[in-house]
Amino acid sequence: MFFLSRQTVGRHRSLYAGSFVALAVGVFLLGLAATATAATVAYHGPASASISVTTLGGDGTPPQTVKVPLSDADVSGLQTVLSMVGTISGFITVFVIASTFAFAVASRRQELGLLRLIGATPRQIRRMVLGEAVVVALAASLTGAVAAQLATPFLLSKASYTELAPVKLEPASPWVPLAIAVGAGLLVAMLGARSAARRAGRVAPIDALREAALEPPRIGPARIVFGLLFLAGAITMLTLIRPSSDEGAVPLAMFTPMVIVIALTLLAPLVVPLVGRVWALPLVAWTQVSGRLARSNVLAAPRRSASLAAPILAISAIAGSMVLSLSFAADSAEATIRDAVRAPIVVTGAAPVDVAGVKAVDAGLPVQLVRVAADYAELEDAEGIDPGIAAQTRDLTELSGKLSDLTGNTVAVSKEMSGFEGYDVGDEIPVVFADQASVKLRVVAVVKNAFGVNPSFLLPLDLARKHAPDAQAERSFVLPADGVDPGELVKRLPGAQLAADWEADQAEGVRKGNRVGLVMLLGPAALYSAIAIANTLLMGSLQRRQEFVTSRLLGATPAQLRRMVLWESSLVGAVALSLGTATTVTVGVLIRHAMTAGVADVPVTVPWGILLGIGALCLILAVGSALAPTTYLLRVAAGETGVQQRE
Repeated sequence: MFFLSRQTVGRHRSLYAGSFVALAVGVFLLGLAATATAATVAYHGPASASISVTTLGGDGTPPQTVKVPLSDADVSGLQTVLSMVGTISGFITVFVIASTFAFAVASRRQELGLLRLIGATPRQIRRMVLGEAVVVALAASLTGAVAAQLATPFLLSKASYTELAPVKLEPASPWVPLAIAVGAGLLVAMLGARSAARRAGRVAPIDALREAALEPPRIGPARIVFGLLFLAGAITMLTLIRPSSDEGAVPLAMFTPMVIVIALTLLAPLVVPLVGRVWALPLVAWTQVSGRLARSNVLAAPRRSASLAAPILAISAIAGSMVLSLSFAADSAEATIRDAVRAPIVVTGAAPVDVAGVKAVDAGLPVQLVRVAADYAELEDAEGIDPGIAAQTRDLTELSGKLSDLTGNTVAVSKEMSGFEGYDVGDEIPVVFADQASVKLRVVAVVKNAFGVNPSFLLPLDLARKHAPDAQAERSFVLPADGVDPGELVKRLPGAQLAADWEADQAEGVRKGNRVGLVMLLGPAALYSAIAIANTLLMGSLQRRQEFVTSRLLGATPAQLRRMVLWESSLVGAVALSLGTATTVTVGVLIRHAMTAGVADVPVTVPWGILLGIGALCLILAVGSALAPTTYLLRVAAGETGVQQRE
């Protein structure tokens, strides 16, 4: 049977070319993320850039001595981004491969039906289709793995000495990560082909020819059940995107669209015709014949239409939700910074206190400490402050405890950290400073979150000076004396800005970081999705030779058929983008409400250019990939029918 599978793939090269390219690119992205992650894991940094810490142990866990890298050797940011790139790329790969294999098998219904007629059993048909998946997957996975290995040095050179990885990264041993990528490619191919093989094996001999001519009117109950289950899971995840989710709202906003896409794809043979009818109303009224034909093709072949719409739906929903979520997160950060700063002047570095017109200077000292737990030790950023002055220059509203008790070996923690770790007033936090001193800090207050202004841990200024004697203030908040104009005082202070200008700069920094993250997260996925959209539409168009021959014999002109293909691909694209837009808007509204609750006058920044660009690119790819082979197929149809190419 495997020999037959190899022969079948060779005979249908054009049909499986799309699956090969899609899987090869998917394995390339997974392999690239895996090899880059291996390089970050292999990096240990210089000994001077880390400190040794012994965990507390307990509950059966013995104390362990671990090395904790300091910030200049920390590559955890890149590891986080790479893990998300791998997750998104893997998700889209599964999605696209399942779609392309299902389409490839659906296009061969007549051939599979004939095999059933001459005695092939359902099990043999399933084994043959799965064998074809193995043949394609082996070749594609090896190709993608080799390409990933060749591209790894370039990626590491670009990632080195950036905010995500402020160190020099070198390629590590590629065998394990590439083996994982190849294995993932084979697994994805088998998962993608399994449902298609099962559907092919269910074709009855007596229904083979009818099955080849027309899709069944209904989808299986299992698909409906799983589609509803994923839809229920997506609704549950949407209800969790609320103000009480805190920092968990952003991950939920990024992963919920994936669950929605799975649900909509499983239910697509039911959903696509319903939405397609709505979009077809103005199309039919405007175009008459060609629009009616396009509508009929979309509605009569819901599985094919669903396969064509799947990659467009995936990238529009995931990319749109991520773009909108990060934009609203930046809006929330801008408003939070604005509300957290009470001083009218901000100085880069330490501000001089002996300048005329200066009432008080809040020059906090940055310090690093390692928070020690039973089975881990984590590096944290802290700041030494004078609580009396700091409470005047920034919002340090006490939610519990008293900030005035911040003296000696004490600490004030943010509401976010208190919620994550369960810290309350009176608790003791074991920490190790960069000078290797071990201290137990007693929590004396829990204060409001102030992203970009206050770190999660606030220490007494004397304690920070003791354990970080060389620390210098990175920025200072300045209060002018009574009656002194802040604008005039700014001119006399080096490196000074009005607080409004500083807040705008900080917000722009957040947006810039988000743009970099979007490029790293969505760049590979968008490229892959573009290839997948083109592949799927090309595969769909190239299988319509017999349809064009019949249409030409019935008197349709090449111009009419081209218009029909144009409207049909536009209709499929519009349906997919409508579902993607609905997902994006739903997630965007919920994430904005979750992130702006309790913050007044939050700006609304919608990146229309990026969102419209995603939609326009998807439509252009869909229409172009459908129209590109049409001229060739019309020429073939003219040769087979003997009808001249009459427009």
